[in-house]
Amino acid sequence: MILMNDIVREGHPALREVAQEVQFPLTAEEKQLGRDMLTFLKNSQDEEIAEKYGLRGGVGIAAPQLAVTKRIIAVHVHDEKDKLYSYVLYNPKIKSYSVQQACLAGGEGCLSVDRDVPGYVVRSERITVEAFDEDGNPVKLKLREYPAIVVQHEIDHLNGIMFYDHINENNPSYLPPDVDLLG
Repeated sequence: MILMNDIVREGHPALREVAQEVQFPLTAEEKQLGRDMLTFLKNSQDEEIAEKYGLRGGVGIAAPQLAVTKRIIAVHVHDEKDKLYSYVLYNPKIKSYSVQQACLAGGEGCLSVDRDVPGYVVRSERITVEAFDEDGNPVKLKLREYPAIVVQHEIDHLNGIMFYDHINENNPSYLPPDVDLLG
């Protein structure tokens, strides 16, 4: 079971490395890692379990946050219509981005960042992602708004990018025109 102590914090070198693609067939360890990552997210969203084990709530996690520099992410997130997106994605790639941009009104947070970082993180409002499941089957997801933002955040981790790298350094509260403010 993944606990908060297993998650590396900002400053750890794994968070700034570009993760390596996994090869198929996956090893038993890679499959188990993906399953454990998804279980962590589910546990972190369960009030009773989260309190018992001291888990911070999370909707996404990437392998580099566990000091494993492989291209594996897990998401467990609901959209505005309460549709659940619950996936472990291996070698995810964003194939298309919308011109329309969006950001979360309250800013973004991260399980690897123990401080509040104010500022807008502007991302594409809609994306198409291609990846593989643990059996090597292709997965194609068309995501919008909150789930799209979550997946972009996690894929950034695979490329050594932290969410605050996107915040305007000189004016964190600057919101470019025509950006949809979510939440």
